[in-house]
Amino acid sequence: MAISIALAGKPNSGKSTFFKAATLANVEIANYPFTTIDANHGVAYVRTTCPCRELKLDCGNCRDGVRFVPIEMIDVAGLVPDAHKGRGLGNAFLDNLRQAKAIIHVIDASGGTDIEGNVVPVGSHDPLQDIEFLKHEITMWIFGILKRNWERLSRKVQAEGLKLEETIASQLEGAGITESHVKTVLGRLKLSRDKPHMWTDGEILELSDMLRSESKPLIIAANKIDAAPEENIERLLKAGALPVSAAAEVALRLADKSGAIKYVPGDEDFHESPGLSQTQKEALMKIRLLAKKYRGTGIQKCINETVFSLLGLIVVYPVEDENKFTDKKGNILPDAFLLKKGSTPKDLAFHIHTDIGKGFLYAVDARTRMRLGEKYELKNGDIVKIVAVK
Repeated sequence: MAISIALAGKPNSGKSTFFKAATLANVEIANYPFTTIDANHGVAYVRTTCPCRELKLDCGNCRDGVRFVPIEMIDVAGLVPDAHKGRGLGNAFLDNLRQAKAIIHVIDASGGTDIEGNVVPVGSHDPLQDIEFLKHEITMWIFGILKRNWERLSRKVQAEGLKLEETIASQLEGAGITESHVKTVLGRLKLSRDKPHMWTDGEILELSDMLRSESKPLIIAANKIDAAPEENIERLLKAGALPVSAAAEVALRLADKSGAIKYVPGDEDFHESPGLSQTQKEALMKIRLLAKKYRGTGIQKCINETVFSLLGLIVVYPVEDENKFTDKKGNILPDAFLLKKGSTPKDLAFHIHTDIGKGFLYAVDARTRMRLGEKYELKNGDIVKIVAVK
């Protein structure tokens, strides 16, 4: 489970509720700043269609034909302005972000928390102000790391002929930025590669901002739509945010767990069990109307959007018996792996085990029984047998 997604935002935006909704983990949820002091780590799931129904099989690993593939979710410390200077829990927050491949930025759509995360009357704060400040804090964090040693390093690059991408990446390794990220960004910037010591602060800041965008892509989750003024929601949706009610998702998942309803995360509706009280029915009706209006609670959509759109991943199913779609123990479609678009069968082989990757010969498409070479580009939903030297 190498994919890690961070939940970020100011205190009281509903991050911990989002985290509980996505993972059903027991976390502290309260209306005061810095409820989350140490990062919470949990398992969330990306939702995809399981191939077993198409194959007329029962794999036992999905729910009504819906497969849930695990990823790691990190609920990081709440962010306040000037976190990059160490204000609030800034250093802890930024340190928690290192391993994240992408960020879901949770904001309070109701306008019921000010820029510091303090509770204020609903509608008294403009949530659109919260959108840019997370990007700013991460950019300034990266800029600060670079700026501290820039003069010495840039002159060293020129004097000793060091590789610029490698030098910058080594400085930013602690921020989760790789040489590949740096190479991609430098390819887009028109900076003097042979005279980095001449770069201005403005140019280094632009480099930092593009590195943030490349290494930590994010989406906006407009949380608390159940309590938000309609005008706020409309403006946030125009700004590209996804509508979310983490509280509604928590209620649905707990009700499903208790047997009160049947609910598959990501569905737009649910089925009630017999014998519910009038109070329960009324509470569920409010959630149903909200979910129908926004096509769900938004939690699963945020996770899927992050994994499939932002990170560009696909789901691939490795099997050992291509005729029965099983592993050697007879389990049907036992595994589902998340791989980058453009991955090959050989990449899959290494993902399963280093020895299998090293011994890779070829792969077989289990649906068509056709042989696949090591350069074949895997597609979402592929079922593949790897043939390797033992």
